[in-house]
Amino acid sequence: MGGTGTVVAVSSSGEHSFGKPNRESIRLLAGLGVEGDAHAGRTVKHRYRVAKDPTQPNLRQVHLIHEELFAEVGEAGFTVKPGELGENITTRGLDLLGLPTGTLLRIGAEAVVEVTGLRNPCSQIDGFQRGLLKRVVGRDEDGNVVRRAGVMGVVRTGGTVRPGDAIGVELPDGPHRPLQMV
Repeated sequence: MGGTGTVVAVSSSGEHSFGKPNRESIRLLAGLGVEGDAHAGRTVKHRYRVAKDPTQPNLRQVHLIHEELFAEVGEAGFTVKPGELGENITTRGLDLLGLPTGTLLRIGAEAVVEVTGLRNPCSQIDGFQRGLLKRVVGRDEDGNVVRRAGVMGVVRTGGTVRPGDAIGVELPDGPHRPLQMV
């Protein structure tokens, strides 16, 4: 096992809106994503990706963001609450960005989400709060792009997820591959 965390909030929206309202619970559906969410499905749902190739598998069924990011951007004067950056699950106590590709997150009593990669934040973030995009995407000392707006995953085992649920981390076997943009 690779540690544990906690679900802070859950959010979903049937519209292709930027933010998602918080819910008392969300239901994850195996192979699809969040029940009733605009991004649920076996094939890509993100408008840009659908336009390129609507038959691609949906590696972005569930979006998770670490609540700690909100505190970091808060120090720079931004106020961000759970769901406002479009995530489905807001976490606490997990280094989401440091997880390797293929990590299994066991959430609540039943749900299992496999981490597929990093969210690529888009300019809509600046539409939400001007200047915020620079805080969630940057460059490291070597000039490599660093994406900090959470991770994406696919639902391996369905189940209901609620705030307060524990998140267990199961790292994949073999050599670990760092997360890439999906």
